[in-house]
Amino acid sequence: MTAGKHEAEEGASLDWRDEFQDAALEALYRRTMQLQDAQQLRHALHLVAGVFLLFGVADYLLLGTSIHLLALLLIRLLVALSCLALARLIGRHSAHAHRPISLNLVYFIALTGLLTSILLHPGSIGLHISSVVVACLAIYLLVPNRLPWILAWSGYLASGFIVIAALWKPLSPGMLASTALILAFANLMGWLTYARLNRLQRKQFALLVAEREVNRKLQKEIEERQLLEARLRHMASTDPLTGLANRRHFFDLAEREFSRAQRDGMPLTICMVDIDLFKTLNDHHGHAVGDLVLTTVASCCASVLRETDIIGRYGGEEFVIALPQADLETATFIAERLRRKVTSLHLPMFEEGQHLSVTVGISQIRLDEGKLEQALQRADNALYVGKARGRNCVVVAGDTPSTIAAGA
Repeated sequence: MTAGKHEAEEGASLDWRDEFQDAALEALYRRTMQLQDAQQLRHALHLVAGVFLLFGVADYLLLGTSIHLLALLLIRLLVALSCLALARLIGRHSAHAHRPISLNLVYFIALTGLLTSILLHPGSIGLHISSVVVACLAIYLLVPNRLPWILAWSGYLASGFIVIAALWKPLSPGMLASTALILAFANLMGWLTYARLNRLQRKQFALLVAEREVNRKLQKEIEERQLLEARLRHMASTDPLTGLANRRHFFDLAEREFSRAQRDGMPLTICMVDIDLFKTLNDHHGHAVGDLVLTTVASCCASVLRETDIIGRYGGEEFVIALPQADLETATFIAERLRRKVTSLHLPMFEEGQHLSVTVGISQIRLDEGKLEQALQRADNALYVGKARGRNCVVVAGDTPSTIAAGA
């Protein structure tokens, strides 16, 4: 987190405009602040319009009905309508809050209207100085705009007022100098406050961006770690050659089915599958062909099983299958289908008339058994009975020769 904070401080460097030196970060900041600035600008425009219209009442009380009052009212009405029009436009499309043309046009109308009203208004110079000071502070703090434009409009307002005070409302040199100092101080205070607020907002935004980046990296690391853990779990539970469950993982899954079968009184059948004459085939054709045979038989086994069935590589050329909710008749049907599918395979390395075959031993768990290994041992015994009887057959544990399904 300290590193992220350090990166945020480096990326949060600001220029003289109190904007990010990083153009991309500044653009992101302005997009993020667009809605907030639009809302603030609408409120400011409504406030400016209301203040200008309210001053029309004060003008009437001071001037009565006169040509000067009519001119002032027209100026104030023009300013108010300009502000309200821009506020309505921003309400429809918030992007106009950051578009300089429309905003600075209203700035020009409002400030020119203020200077013209000062020229036409017979009030004291102190009142006019107060109005200009308030307007200067509003330019910096009330109406969102970029600093170059703020400085330009503050200079326009201050210089315009000094010209009016010097030419049309004559002041003594000392009073004129004091007025210039007051306006300079108002601009300085407005600029310092504007800079402080902008720096604080941008620093907070830079920290937020850095925090989000750190969180994104952490999330990516978490996802990568989860993916790695999933791969490790897969590697730890899967036979790398056949892609089937390895022996340990098979027993983890089969033990669950065994417990469920014992609890619910449902049948569970175990099949032991052995590839006939695998050692001879492996020695004659080599380990590459042996691996091909193992993967081919594994695919055959997986293709004839149900989604709920569990198959694993038991070791060497042996596979073990758990058939939940399958009695001996169902298991024998599945095993015989597997035997026939393997027998029908045509591998290019086999000679004419030579084919691959498997022997399957089957056993169903008993309700009084406490361990899965007991049924597994009976299936293994049935498998060796099938081997002794000539291979390429399906043997049910405890059956007689007439119930053995053998190949032709």
